[in-house]
Amino acid sequence: MRITSTSCICPVLFCLCFVQRCYGAAHHGSIKVTRNQTKHIEGETEVHHRPKRGWVWNQFFVLEEHMGPDPQYVGKLHSNSDKGDGSVKYILTGEGAGTIFIIDDTTGDIHSTKSLDREQKTHYVLHAQAIDRRTNKPLEPESEFIIKVQDINDNAPKFTDGPYIVTVPEMSEMGTSVLQVTATDADDPTYGNSARVVYSILQGQPYFSVDPKTEHYQLYVPESAQVGSAVGKIKANDADTGSNADMKYTIINGDGAGVFSISTDKETREGILSLKKPLNYEKKKSYTLNIEGANTHLDFRFSHLGPFKDATMLKIIVGDVDEPPLFTMPSYVMDVYENAKIGTAVGTVTAQDPDAANSLVRYFIDHNTEEDRYFTIDANTGTIKTAKIFDREETPWYNITVAASEIDNPGLVSHVPVGVRILDVNDNPPELAREYDIVVCENAKPGQVIQTITATDKDNSANGARFHFSLDEGPSLNPNFTLRDNEDNTASILTRRRKYSRTTQDIYYLLVLISDGGVPPLSSSSTLTIRVCACERDGRVRTCHAEAFLSSAGLSTGALIAILLCVVILLAIVVLFITLRRSKKEPLIISEEDVRENVVTYDDEGGGEEDTEAFDITALRNPSAAEELKYRRDVRPEVKPAPRHHHSSSLDSVDVQEFIKQRLAEADLDPSVPPYDSLQTYAYEGHRSEAGSISSLDSVTTHSDQDYNYLGDWGPEFKKLAELYGEIESERTT
Repeated sequence: MRITSTSCICPVLFCLCFVQRCYGAAHHGSIKVTRNQTKHIEGETEVHHRPKRGWVWNQFFVLEEHMGPDPQYVGKLHSNSDKGDGSVKYILTGEGAGTIFIIDDTTGDIHSTKSLDREQKTHYVLHAQAIDRRTNKPLEPESEFIIKVQDINDNAPKFTDGPYIVTVPEMSEMGTSVLQVTATDADDPTYGNSARVVYSILQGQPYFSVDPKTEHYQLYVPESAQVGSAVGKIKANDADTGSNADMKYTIINGDGAGVFSISTDKETREGILSLKKPLNYEKKKSYTLNIEGANTHLDFRFSHLGPFKDATMLKIIVGDVDEPPLFTMPSYVMDVYENAKIGTAVGTVTAQDPDAANSLVRYFIDHNTEEDRYFTIDANTGTIKTAKIFDREETPWYNITVAASEIDNPGLVSHVPVGVRILDVNDNPPELAREYDIVVCENAKPGQVIQTITATDKDNSANGARFHFSLDEGPSLNPNFTLRDNEDNTASILTRRRKYSRTTQDIYYLLVLISDGGVPPLSSSSTLTIRVCACERDGRVRTCHAEAFLSSAGLSTGALIAILLCVVILLAIVVLFITLRRSKKEPLIISEEDVRENVVTYDDEGGGEEDTEAFDITALRNPSAAEELKYRRDVRPEVKPAPRHHHSSSLDSVDVQEFIKQRLAEADLDPSVPPYDSLQTYAYEGHRSEAGSISSLDSVTTHSDQDYNYLGDWGPEFKKLAELYGEIESERTT
């Protein structure tokens, strides 16, 4: 069996409808571009909004495979500024300008000098401009136009696979499907019928036949179609009705099976073709699908009329869409050293127009943040430069966004993130990690480590990972302390002699030099303060300068102030408490009659024994003077005790021991006294002796026969005393 395929002028079409565009015969006509720049094509209209031009040309098509002796006439350019005096010069640039296409710079006529092949290149993008021949200045803005290569039927259809080897079961019924073959034609399917294919069998008849109507159909899908969207519909005719006409569509093979999917609309019995993956015209311009439609409800009584399914081939044409520029990388990371001069180049971004026109691209930075203003970009080359001087220690990283747009269509913009890393320069010297308050004990021994110091550097580890420590001792060696570099970015301070005295010198200053390992190396100096303190044997600080002691104890100035404030508050509270206690204390109510517990303090000498006004001494002389009941000052009695009656004669005759026992019994039986021991002191000395009293207490109440006249003979020292006693004697006589 031999099957051939030929191009057909009028094939019978399978019922096929599309959402986008269904191509049949293509038509072309003359194109005229006027000032509103609306391009009219017979059969379809496309509107492109362009700047106003004064150009007019009347041909945009050129036949492929032209073999004539003369160059093929393409079209004519004309500017409204051209008055026909030859002052206007026409210039042609773009794809094939000067090699394939030439222009008469005076008339504007364009000719093609070579034979073109549409299957190799379908169109050419060129730019035209009219300039003043005398001044070389443009009379009109540059304009872009496309020359399309018109297809002719110069390609024979070809089978996509082969040779084909199939097997057929014996006793197969007539009409059994054995094989489906596919042939394609490289000619333009959108123009004429050059790409229509008809199948026929040259050898193998009458055992086999081929359906000449089986052919492929075209569906136009733009590359901008969204994934998941419906891009076309297909429908198979079925003479049955109702459920007998229900069918299901499937994609059985084809190179587009992984890019497209098909589902069945049960209401309309159509196959809905959807996009599974994004399209890219520049990578693949067409796909082929083999679609099968089969009835879902089969009646086995009529199975011999089967197979109740049919298949067709669908060719999908990917349409080119003007896309925004595409950056060569999804993101960029660039480096620049800190302290670099303004205008230093950081790096370059590159973007290209993915379309066949390959338009020029312009670059700019989206100044949405303050960081974006630290850089500038060359609009033509995409080179990024610094606009300010950077400090890595302040900001080590910047993020900016670069945008690219086509010159011909500025509305199509793409963006790319750019990260700029600021590289470190050794511009910061090392310094001590913190301030140290070092204490050395008076009983320290030579070679004793009293402090370990560390350093830090604002630069990164590449310019400051290794620190070197040393002492700035000058010409003479420090006799008190030395420094040891531990070679691990630390250093130890050691004592150099034995014993230190606070009374001799309580503070020492040590100058330390620190350098880094950067290029070039940087260094700095710091002064350490060492205080001398008295310490215990185990090294604990006992006492030293106030500031050093507090520092060693870990007390800050704020903590000290807080402690002192608390002490002052406590003292104030104590003083206030004592003051309140004193102010609330009630004064003692002293009974003039209770002489036993009344202590009177005199600050003057008084009048001696003759002063009888301050105190009644008779109570001490005779207990009968205090015979009546005396109450306690601190207790109010609730029961009035029975009065005690004593005869003076009995008091005179009783002895002291009996008197004390009597008073003790009265105190024990008295209900007005508190339930605690009460010490009572009695000054009664008992009954007078036969010799009489030798006390001078009776001198104020008894008469004396003493003669004081002799005092006047004692001299002037006793004159005053003699006058006093003389007055007494005179009073007595009167």
